[in-house]
Amino acid sequence: MFKYHCLNPISAVGMNKLDENYVKTENADEADVILVRSAKMHEMEFGKNLKAIARAGAGVNNIPLDKCAEEGIVVFNTPGANANGVKELVIAGMLLAARDVVGGIQWVQEFEEDGDIAKIAEKKKKAFAGTELSGKKLGVIGLGAIGVLVANVATHLGMEVYGYDPYVSVDSAWRLSRSIHHATTVDEIYKECDYITIHVPALDSTKGMIDKNAISLMKEGVVILNFARDVLVNQEDIVDALVAGKVHRYVTDFPTKEIVGVKGAIVIPHLGASTEESEDNCAQMAVAEIRDFLENGNITHSVNYPDCNVGTKADGDRITILHRNVPNMIGQFTTLLAQENQNIALMTNKSKKEYAYTVIDVDGSVSDEVASKLESIADVLGVRVIK
Repeated sequence: MFKYHCLNPISAVGMNKLDENYVKTENADEADVILVRSAKMHEMEFGKNLKAIARAGAGVNNIPLDKCAEEGIVVFNTPGANANGVKELVIAGMLLAARDVVGGIQWVQEFEEDGDIAKIAEKKKKAFAGTELSGKKLGVIGLGAIGVLVANVATHLGMEVYGYDPYVSVDSAWRLSRSIHHATTVDEIYKECDYITIHVPALDSTKGMIDKNAISLMKEGVVILNFARDVLVNQEDIVDALVAGKVHRYVTDFPTKEIVGVKGAIVIPHLGASTEESEDNCAQMAVAEIRDFLENGNITHSVNYPDCNVGTKADGDRITILHRNVPNMIGQFTTLLAQENQNIALMTNKSKKEYAYTVIDVDGSVSDEVASKLESIADVLGVRVIK
């Protein structure tokens, strides 16, 4: 029996995937797993039973990843589950930037009580005229789950699409339309494209990547879209570019004090994944991940431990070890198992930067006495063993 705790409301579509072996608890200290969306967890103290945290979404800046890794707590996220919802809002953002729909709607509302609004509109509509997306060049920086979808849809809108991602995965490459131009440098995107959309994670290497130097390479009147992370765009530089007219529109899903109210900025209140379908998809993926981990020891989409899949647990016991990625760690456990006449049927070890994860299948059952000895070794080494 596993206990779970929800820090935020999680879609019932996902929670219904938990069977009778899972029971909800209102006490986070006794939970085996915590499900979360946006709740801040950096100040939380975790209970000794906590084995996993599942974020129903992609971003994990609300979770203390290093602390969790140190305590042997696997943190999962759900990449791609909300990709379609974000993709659709990015397309909407491009349309709002191309056609002054927002300005036109606001103007109409000012004349809501005027009986001649239809005639007045015909005279004034030219003030809100725009351009079409068809025939324009779109640059997509980052070809992950969302970037690929945006790039492919844009081709169907008649846009000439350039894609840049030096780390594109094989899966994304297979899903990418063959008509998309492969940009070999990000500067090529800056120089060639009328619209530029960013879909990369917030890393030291990407924070502030759209700054005055990048903007200086861009076309006059470029449109920049940011539905990834606010820190990817230097706020002062984008404001200066909008005021100067170098950037025609900046469409962002992240309101900041610097950008709100600036002419040319279309600021959306972080609605990228705010669809019923996205919330359902994220919840279902999060539940599937934690069930596979708790029941089989498999890790999929962890952000602080390596992914590791060794299939469904067989009849014998499965031991998992969460530890630092240092030499001679596993040998101490396998030596004990050998001394206790426990035959190892399968062993897999995976590492991810400073941390590693080991799965050991043994023939038959591990007695409580042997399990206690394994725990003793783990306590001495400062690692975590789960049987």
